[in-house]
Amino acid sequence: MTAPVIGVCAAFEVANWGFWTQQAAIIPATYLSKIDAAGGIPLGLIPDTGAVANPGLLVDRIDGLLLIGGVDVEPSSYGATDNGRTEATEPLRDEFELTLAREALRRDVPLLGVCRGMQILNVAAGGTLHQHLLDAGYAEHRPSPGKLNHETFHEVEVDCGTHAAMLCGSGIQTVNSHHHQGVDQLGSGAVVTARSLPDQLPEAIEWPDHRYVLGVQWHPEAAELQHALTDFINNAAHALGGNH
Repeated sequence: MTAPVIGVCAAFEVANWGFWTQQAAIIPATYLSKIDAAGGIPLGLIPDTGAVANPGLLVDRIDGLLLIGGVDVEPSSYGATDNGRTEATEPLRDEFELTLAREALRRDVPLLGVCRGMQILNVAAGGTLHQHLLDAGYAEHRPSPGKLNHETFHEVEVDCGTHAAMLCGSGIQTVNSHHHQGVDQLGSGAVVTARSLPDQLPEAIEWPDHRYVLGVQWHPEAAELQHALTDFINNAAHALGGNH
């Protein structure tokens, strides 16, 4: 079987390498290695105004779309005003990823959103976000800013028979979250399939009417699970050639 091409939306940040410090498109190697291990071919997608105008140019070339973690989502993208709790944003990246996500949803291309990626999926479907979870009465979900370590692990309850369960198992599971924002109102067609314990914050959302659309608030690419993206890649492989 031909390996599916997985479009990975890159972060757009100032980076340092060699003697250089400049704006760069960044995809952490953790995502790339998990895609490779699951039998996919990663293809970096760079925020671009041309693709925003015609997202089909990129979606035509991929079999699955992966939305990765990163900075906060601009509140105006979900009809809200910045209340002072939203941190750094990248509006072009937001517009680029929202446009691609909507096109992928329209075509039923397999989609996986991780952390910020789950929030982008929800906004793409018309949902909203909490700009700061503590203000909304939820627990601290970013105990060690900038680090994924033992402090970021906590329990979630995962519904059986879901894509989330295929990713990490059903029932009470331990996952690694790192975020201060989260899903508020669900986007059209979305259902919650995992909830944080004990505060019940949505930790996974899915679209049952689609072939494979899953958002998880935790970081499976950084967990010690070699099969972490297998279900997603397998669905992209079965969709091979059917999206174009």
